[in-house]
Amino acid sequence: MTDTPPDLAHADIGLVAALPIEISAFMDRCEKVRKYKGNDLTFRGGKYDRIKIACVEGGMGFARARTATQALIDAHSPAFVLSVGFSGALHADLKFGDIVIANAICDVHGQQLFLDLKMQSDPPGGLFVGKFLTADHIVRTVDEKRELGAKYDALAVDLESLAVAQVCRDAKVRFMAVRVISDDLTADLPPEILSVVGATGAVRIGAALGALWKRPGSATDMWKMRDHAIKAAGKLATFLDGVVVQLHEASKSAT
Repeated sequence: MTDTPPDLAHADIGLVAALPIEISAFMDRCEKVRKYKGNDLTFRGGKYDRIKIACVEGGMGFARARTATQALIDAHSPAFVLSVGFSGALHADLKFGDIVIANAICDVHGQQLFLDLKMQSDPPGGLFVGKFLTADHIVRTVDEKRELGAKYDALAVDLESLAVAQVCRDAKVRFMAVRVISDDLTADLPPEILSVVGATGAVRIGAALGALWKRPGSATDMWKMRDHAIKAAGKLATFLDGVVVQLHEASKSAT
């Protein structure tokens, strides 16, 4: 009788992010990280302590998130999948760096999915649990955020979480959406973000140069936004430290 060889492709926890900057801080905490690309997707795999992590960076938007999530499940069969990354606050109580976790996710087309999540908000600790809105575009202005928050009774907005949740539901994979507030209701995002940042998260050089020509101050705004993004990713990574361990323990106890 021979022992069954270990499934080296299998991951305990799968992470779906749109952009490398959203998840790099957490993946830097993992060991033996390997990277490969396929079908316009970037995968990273490594070990967080003894927990096998697989991450896919799929780019921004609903369709790309669906494709990335399915590819992650097909390739690595994780017990849990997390939609992770940045989100915009839709409520004045949420500040930059706060963590938001979804107990429901809706979109602007009437789709809604409720999640079985037994977790309470801790506002003094910067943790909020509530509904996410998945939008069709980057929500840039404070006015639009306030309007969407009131209309959909949602805490935060992103571009991918509902897509990831739907694929996981159909594949019968346990799911969780964990995001960090990268932009709150204190200021609009710079207008150039809509043209400079492509769907994959790569900067469009021509658009960036054009924005700089039209408004020289845009360079300062974009660098500030990048600095904010790096800090937000660090806060998300710190929170994921605990979440990954807890989910792994839950999956072991369930088997």
